[in-house]
Amino acid sequence: MKKLVSTLFNLTLALSGLVVAATVQAQGTPLAVELLPLGKDIGIGAGQTVTPAYEGWYENEDGTIAISFGYYNRNTQEVLEIPIGSANRILGVSGGDANQGQPTRFETGRHWGVFTVNIPADSDDQPVWHLENQGKTFHIPANLNSDYIIDAIVGDANGNFPPELRFQEDGPMGHGPGGITLGPLQTKVGEPVSIDVWASDDGKISGVAGMFMARPGFSPPINVAWFKQQGPGDVIFSEPELRVPGAGGQANTEVTFNKAGDYLLRVRVTDIAGPEMSGHSQCCWTNSFVKVSVTD
Repeated sequence: MKKLVSTLFNLTLALSGLVVAATVQAQGTPLAVELLPLGKDIGIGAGQTVTPAYEGWYENEDGTIAISFGYYNRNTQEVLEIPIGSANRILGVSGGDANQGQPTRFETGRHWGVFTVNIPADSDDQPVWHLENQGKTFHIPANLNSDYIIDAIVGDANGNFPPELRFQEDGPMGHGPGGITLGPLQTKVGEPVSIDVWASDDGKISGVAGMFMARPGFSPPINVAWFKQQGPGDVIFSEPELRVPGAGGQANTEVTFNKAGDYLLRVRVTDIAGPEMSGHSQCCWTNSFVKVSVTD
């Protein structure tokens, strides 16, 4: 018994020492890769890495293949800006275009399926997201293994389809992480540009949320959130996040830019389960994108 108590005491000291050491190290240089989850758990605000994540793939209606990527910013406060270039590029795509719509602004936390790389169905392309930050290099490849099929796009996640999104009430519809793209719109520095979206959902709820909230006659609202995906300056949304009825509704935001250049905005529509509670089925949110050209 004494031996067991002594062992447990020593283990506690060792774990405490690890936490202290991690905290001290975080005040100076970034933590080692193996300590990154610990760094997040103890609330390190800055200095941690952003890691790309391969989410899976699905077939578009035109037969092309959409390959979905997300990311994980392990900081609790630091938002990173990594422009398209040698430190933020997509490799392995025919034509060699390093810019496939990936984000250059990385919000804190885990963000699932924030863009897709589209390739022909019979292509030999093997997209890789190459991202460098905080002194680390990440080289995350995609694959078309059947284990990575995102079947929710066709309703195979308990019959729950992603929400639908349009930029015109009767216009083309986008759903899933790839969505649709609008633009380019034209505006000037400091002059707001108004953007409308129409969103709706099938009212079905997957994952943990579905067990608690699914009930007859209940149609949960859907959330509309805006993000800067790419661009050289700051972006201000008059309505960065709001809700509309699940049966369908219109949402508007006015967007202001402080610097001239080309921007890519992302709008994400989620049902009440959202990316966090739906796991990797990607049944529960839809991205779409807006190109904006800003002049002085």
